[in-house]
Amino acid sequence: MTTYVGLLRAVNLPAHNKVGMAELRHLLIELGMDDVRTLLQSGNVVFGSEVRTASEVERLLEASAAKRLGLDIDFFVRTPAEWKGIMAGNPFPHEAKADPSHLLVIDKKLGTRGTGRNWNTVLKLGALAGAS
Repeated sequence: MTTYVGLLRAVNLPAHNKVGMAELRHLLIELGMDDVRTLLQSGNVVFGSEVRTASEVERLLEASAAKRLGLDIDFFVRTPAEWKGIMAGNPFPHEAKADPSHLLVIDKKLGTRGTGRNWNTVLKLGALAGAS
């Protein structure tokens, strides 16, 4: 069983892609995920899965959210090792320490689809996934 950190993109915005975290946990449990835990109301989830790769999990979750919840959303799934690398690779350690709620981790600059989380959330997810 592999542990994953999952981020949903653009959920629970005003009048857009509403999903309760209990509903999200239920979906993942129905899909056979284990030890499903959510953080906050913005689509953060840590879970275990027998699916082999993060990209396979992303495709499974996106298709299932569309079919079962009527949501056309992106999932970003990372292993604890990848999450630890994100935390270790922070180019703004001073800002992360001084004002973690305003430092965002995004991949928008890479020209790909992305989603953002503040540094406090990144650290909390890392702790949940055992990546800290």
